[in-house]
Amino acid sequence: MNIYTKTGDRGETSLVGGKRVSKCCQRLESYGTLDELNAHIGLLAAEAEDMSLPGDFIHEVQSNLFTCGAYLASEDGRCECVGADAVSALEEEIDRIEATLPPLKSFILPGGCKAAAEAHVCRTVCRRMEREVLRLKNESVDVDSTLLCYFNRLSDYFFVLARALNREAGKEERAWQPKRNKIQ
Repeated sequence: MNIYTKTGDRGETSLVGGKRVSKCCQRLESYGTLDELNAHIGLLAAEAEDMSLPGDFIHEVQSNLFTCGAYLASEDGRCECVGADAVSALEEEIDRIEATLPPLKSFILPGGCKAAAEAHVCRTVCRRMEREVLRLKNESVDVDSTLLCYFNRLSDYFFVLARALNREAGKEERAWQPKRNKIQ
C-alpha cells in the first residue's frame, strides 16, 4: 500500500465514517493542531531522554492524544473519547510533580533547558488546540466535555513538567519582572 492515495489532492479528506470535508474545516483544524502537539511531545520526549521526567507517562499522553484525534476525526461518536480516568491520571501526575517543586511566587518566563523550553511549547500548542476544539463546539458540533477537561489539564501538566525539568537540569526559573512605566 502506498502512503499517498491522491484522494486529497483537491483539498478534501475523509472523516472516520467516509464523509468528505474540506481540509480547512474547523474539525481538521482541531485534530491537525492535536497532531502538531503530539509531534512536539515527541521532540520533548527526545530532549528529555536522559532525564528522570517525563518517563513513560509521556507515551501514555501521546496514546491518549491519538484516541482524542480519532474521536475528533469521527462523525456521530463513531470513535470513543478519553474518559474521566485519563483526566484523573493527569491530575495525579500534576500533583506528584508539583509536590517536588517550590511554590510559585511570580509568573515565570518560558525557557531554561531545551526539554523545559519544549514543554512550554507543548503547553502553548495545547492551549491553542483547546481553543480550536472550542471553536468546533461553537459550530454546534457535539464535543465530549471530558475532552475539554483533558486538554485543560494537559496544558497544566506541561507547565509543571517544564518547571520540574528545569529543576532537574539545575536551571533557575526566571521570574517575570514587569516594567513600570512612569508618567511624566
